[in-house]
Amino acid sequence: MEEKETKFVVREIGWLSFNERVLQEACDPRNPLIERIKFLGIFSSNLDEFFRVRVATLNRVIKASKKAKALLGYNPRKILNEIQQIVLDQQNKVNAAYDDIVKGLARKEIYILDEKSLNREQKNFIKAYFENQVRPSLFPIMIDHLGRLPELKDQSIYLAVCLKKKTGTADDRHSLIEIPTNTISRFMVLPPKFGKNYVILLDDIIRVCLEDIFSLFGFDEFEAYTLKVTRDAELDIDDDLTLSFFEKITKGLKKRGHGIPVRLVYDREIPEYFFKKLIKKISFTSTDTQIPGGRYHNFKDLIKFPPLEDPDLRFLPLPPFQHKDLNPRESIISVIKKKDVLLVYPYHTFNHLNDFLREASIDSKVTSIKMSIYRLARNSNVANALINAARNGKEVTVVMELQARFDEQANLDWADRMREEGIKVMHGIPDLKVHSKLILVDRKEKGQHVKYANISTGNFNEETALIYSDHCLFTKDPRITEEAEKVFEFFEKTYKSFTYNHLLVSPFNMRKSLISLIRNEIENAKKGKKAYILLKINHLSDRSMIDHLYDADRAGVKIDIIIRGVCSLVPGIPGTSGTINAISIIDRFLEHSRIYVFGNDGNELIYLSSADWMARNLDQRVEVACPVYDDRLKAEIREFLNFQLKDNTKARIVNGQLVNDYKREPGKASYRAQLDYYRFLKKQSGKKS
Repeated sequence: MEEKETKFVVREIGWLSFNERVLQEACDPRNPLIERIKFLGIFSSNLDEFFRVRVATLNRVIKASKKAKALLGYNPRKILNEIQQIVLDQQNKVNAAYDDIVKGLARKEIYILDEKSLNREQKNFIKAYFENQVRPSLFPIMIDHLGRLPELKDQSIYLAVCLKKKTGTADDRHSLIEIPTNTISRFMVLPPKFGKNYVILLDDIIRVCLEDIFSLFGFDEFEAYTLKVTRDAELDIDDDLTLSFFEKITKGLKKRGHGIPVRLVYDREIPEYFFKKLIKKISFTSTDTQIPGGRYHNFKDLIKFPPLEDPDLRFLPLPPFQHKDLNPRESIISVIKKKDVLLVYPYHTFNHLNDFLREASIDSKVTSIKMSIYRLARNSNVANALINAARNGKEVTVVMELQARFDEQANLDWADRMREEGIKVMHGIPDLKVHSKLILVDRKEKGQHVKYANISTGNFNEETALIYSDHCLFTKDPRITEEAEKVFEFFEKTYKSFTYNHLLVSPFNMRKSLISLIRNEIENAKKGKKAYILLKINHLSDRSMIDHLYDADRAGVKIDIIIRGVCSLVPGIPGTSGTINAISIIDRFLEHSRIYVFGNDGNELIYLSSADWMARNLDQRVEVACPVYDDRLKAEIREFLNFQLKDNTKARIVNGQLVNDYKREPGKASYRAQLDYYRFLKKQSGKKS
């Protein structure tokens, strides 16, 4: 293997290693059964997006350029083959995990039935349900005489059905049925009996009733196999200046779902002749990714597995609580006026952010509210507070990012509604995604304009704030608020350049500043001073930044990395990264905060950021990293990070072997960062949930 390849893990392979950690949670018998089912759903949903975006991108690069290897720094065809092998191995683990969970549920007297395990009473119940609810949504396609099948939908699953006659007096016929999971629940709970619970999948409800569907053809024997196609879903924004940016996004959305197929997952039990007939009719070739799987696909639907009453099947609830310094009956602005406040989701309630915006919307002294938005909840109180502010005469400006992948339509809809309410809506900047999370409130106090800012590591989204672990800073520190104002001014006047002395803002000064901070640690280490770097990020794949971290390790800088997703840096290479330690925590909450810590010769620097260390974040997005100046809050962040570093229950060791071994410390007390920190913070708050 070339040295270049030993120093870096290819991004796509690193991502699959991350998703393997999610799969580990589905396989972990320490987790309650329904939570294991949900992790299978998350794994499947993640993998779908991986194929729709990353694998699709590799395919497009190969087709578009003969110099794909030079462009990417690695051979994409080789990586696609490696992806195929890894995914096949993971598919076997998924099937084994699902079977194990089904057996575990049976021990709890919860039975997942199929069409062959129904008693007469259950079968009659299902047939009645099918006739009233399911059959009207089914539209079989008879495929034998079609030269080519109609385009199979992305994210849909199909039953490929072979129709036979027991007498053998007619040739077999073949059909394809889309399973209508977009309008009908994938799961049906059957009436319980004698304390036993029963669940059946929509796939098997249709299998039970195949004779009812095809009775007009006289067939009486059926075999049905599930398959699904995943399509390229990347939005390509070209340089066509005749279309407005808004129109280009809308046009891209209309095309989505009609992209080139990039993966076919199918039931491995399907007869070979039938499978060949299908792939020929959907124009799938042997060079495309084909994944033989089990009986069921679209495990992402498992995220919505029906609720069952047994509390042992789920995690113990961890409801968010109030911050110790904030009371819903008191002015949040009056608290921020006295001191900075740090929220940590999902431990603290997101209601504090809603209360802040609501207060600003009705405060007669507030003159304007500015906000950058990447993803909103479906029923967003954040958006409603901004609309209310506009109705109350405030000048409201929203920078709405239209390229938030898979949320574009929702953002378009909110943008339209806000504009109708008199809000000034800007749609980001061509060629730069706006990924920063900023709120700036201007308030007139004693004849002076005082600004209050909220800077977050995650989206202003009350739904994801229940499961994403993020940090959210309230401050009126003018060093921060004045530069946040510059960021918003840039959104309005993209031709104007600004100098930032406190905020790190990509694509302007963030990369350069981070390199400078790393070099400062290198210089301190060379002088024999204490030098260290602690990074908590989602993804680390920028090779230039990794090289600087390697330089720091060689100079004697202590480096610890807490990473959720892709880690292209390889810890433990002698002479390159020999003392770098990296862990990844996958648990109940999705770790999402980006925190950068630099020793700085005893005057520790801490930044909260929206940016991972990827080329796209540092060069192709508007991102903000905000320094934390308040010593109290720096101590709070350090406490949070110490809980993470001590985790020896859900932390995995990240290294070049990508085996995801759990971090184990025999003889030491057990630490589980998320649960331990929840208890610590709740006790500190001294308030009820």
